[in-house]
Amino acid sequence: MNSPLTPSPLATPPNEVAGHDLLKGKKVVVTAAAGTGIGFATARRALLEGADVLVSDFHERRLGETVEKLGAEFGAERVVSHVCDVSSTAQVDALIAAAADRLGHIDVLVNNAGLGGETPVADMTDEQWDRVVDITLTSTFRSTRAALRYFRDATHGGIIVNNASVLGWRAQRGQAHYAAAKAGVMALTRCSAVEAADYGVRINAVAPSIAKHPFLAKVTSDELLDELASREAYGRAAEVWEIAATIAMLASDYTTYLTGEIVSISSQRA
Repeated sequence: MNSPLTPSPLATPPNEVAGHDLLKGKKVVVTAAAGTGIGFATARRALLEGADVLVSDFHERRLGETVEKLGAEFGAERVVSHVCDVSSTAQVDALIAAAADRLGHIDVLVNNAGLGGETPVADMTDEQWDRVVDITLTSTFRSTRAALRYFRDATHGGIIVNNASVLGWRAQRGQAHYAAAKAGVMALTRCSAVEAADYGVRINAVAPSIAKHPFLAKVTSDELLDELASREAYGRAAEVWEIAATIAMLASDYTTYLTGEIVSISSQRA
């Protein structure tokens, strides 16, 4: 048995697993996919699993770089992009319409957009609260609404996967706005899934604990990241591809009877 001072055998991240055609032939849309975070990893995993992908983000230059990078690896014909600010209902509606047009149809929407920050409640401004809730929760509602209207009218069913967080269950200092928004994403997932079943649509969410990527390192201190990672049973943060692989599973035909569920991606009890 390992002592608390003995590293877990799983403390070293595994090599990324190869694709197994879980999403072969599917058309996938991923929001907030520019850069190096979970969104990019999800788009890449969808391509590895055989899908054609539309990536979206508000940052036009980074989005272009993302398409170029993914296109070089998987073929330019399999990945396209659309600039979208998820805080705008008009732009979100336009994203779904553009994706359906450019991909031919939509099978899967991954709502990855979110915004964090670290501010104590006593020092938090209305603007800080509103911004995090709008980008993290309300944007998920906007995209879900637009996608459900599309799936309802298209009558071929579909899948939505939302990116929540274990902070929707756990307490952490300085994260009241983010945790409240992610808890809202969980509730939205459950309630919308009941309605979406009428259209042949499944809606689930993932709830990562901590995933290792450069953007997180920019907005979180090394000390806090090390502390959070040390609490995990494996003694490390997740790799972004490990989060993306679970998203791909939820978007695949291996989970056809799963809807309204939140899958915790954590090596400790949520």
